[in-house]
Formats: sequence, structure tokens, C-alpha cells
Amino acid sequence: MKHECISCGILVEEKDTIGINKKLLGRNIKTYYCMSCLAAYLDTTVEDLLEMIEEFRDAGCGLFL
Repeated sequence: MKHECISCGILVEEKDTIGINKKLLGRNIKTYYCMSCLAAYLDTTVEDLLEMIEEFRDAGCGLFL
């Protein structure tokens, strides 16, 4: 599935990027951010988002299997 970042317009197609958008912004969202813009929107870093993805994956979250 491919989407454009609603902030910068680049293509968002990586499953983990789509997954972290859904996990943090709601499963029913229709628009997505790229990792950099999501980090800026949430006032965090891309590294923190990547750590969250690993934690959610380790916890068995279906968005990151």
C-alpha cells in the first residue's frame, strides 16, 4: 500500500511506517506521515519511533508482524 506524506509529500510505502502511524494516530486514519514528519509532529525523534516499533513488534502487535 502506498500513500503520500501529508506534510512533505514523499511516498510512504514501508509497512513499519504505516504501522507506526496507525499505532500512534489511530487504526482508522486515512492519511499518513513519513517517519521524519511523524517524528516532528509528535515532537520526538525517528530513532525513538524505531525503538517503539521494535518494542511493539516484541510485544506481538499485529501491525508489526
